[in-house]
Amino acid sequence: MSAFPALLLTEEDGSVRASIRALTEADLPPGEVTVRVAYSTLNYKDGMILNGLGRLVKSYPHIPGVDFAGTVESSDSPAFRPGDAVICGGWRVGELHWGGYAGKARVKADWLVPLPLGLTPRRAMAIGTAGLTAMLAVMALEETGLSPATDGEVLVTGAVGGLGSIAVLLLSRLGYRVVASTGRANQRDYLLSLGASAIIDRAELAVLPTKPLLSERWVGVIDGVGGSTLSHVLSTLKARGAVAACGNVGGVHFDGNVLPFLLRGISLLGIDAVMCPTPRRIEAWRRLAEVLPLDRLDALTSEAHLADLPSLGAGILKGQVRGRVVIDPHAV
Repeated sequence: MSAFPALLLTEEDGSVRASIRALTEADLPPGEVTVRVAYSTLNYKDGMILNGLGRLVKSYPHIPGVDFAGTVESSDSPAFRPGDAVICGGWRVGELHWGGYAGKARVKADWLVPLPLGLTPRRAMAIGTAGLTAMLAVMALEETGLSPATDGEVLVTGAVGGLGSIAVLLLSRLGYRVVASTGRANQRDYLLSLGASAIIDRAELAVLPTKPLLSERWVGVIDGVGGSTLSHVLSTLKARGAVAACGNVGGVHFDGNVLPFLLRGISLLGIDAVMCPTPRRIEAWRRLAEVLPLDRLDALTSEAHLADLPSLGAGILKGQVRGRVVIDPHAV
């Protein structure tokens, strides 16, 4: 068997350490489909895993990388044949099962979806789990009645990060008026270039509301922050508005009340790409390939190698990574 590179995490005395190792297919966990990985992505959750935070990984040694795209090399499933281009994300890949930070991966067939027409593996991973989550959030908001014809603004929190960047780009492309929230004033031009119509400081949203209901402001929100920000935006939603909550970097504690739900009829929608049903996942990927301006996507994407991941993982936790970072596991 030919060897391939992998970023392997080990745990010693409670500390997680990363090293690049040469593995073979015999080292991979059981699964129906073996994929030659073309690209993976750097996500916030990857940063946590690389730094041993959150107890997301239960056993070591471990290969992180919560998503990947590539080509099927071998398959015991009739659903996929060698040469098929596929995407894998969710299903706790890179957490409970070895993930995409390696030259090859082996997974269950049910965890894969075909690469949509119009996307390359690199562009699919430029979208990645963050972009998939952003589209799932848009779809959930639309199902509450939100449309580009709705009078008002849609807020995106954590807008400079991977999920936020794709959400701003996606919403503006669909015709919504998007307000982007960030604590990084030097990223104003970047967010405007993605299609944001206005920028607000995240500090404005981080203060817990002093009253159960504040002035109505947003027709919809994609919140990748959580914590006090989520409490604040729920109190400022317009009647029958909705928040699609898909991140908790600001904390999981919720300090709110029922009045916005009772008196304004708002909705709080939890978005999780991990256990998203396959038909909905396929539809979300199809819409992403159809809607996103791929040349603009390329412009907000940078490329890195396995050796770069420890420093990048620390950087994304500090909010120092802008846009999307794709990982080529075969590059040296």
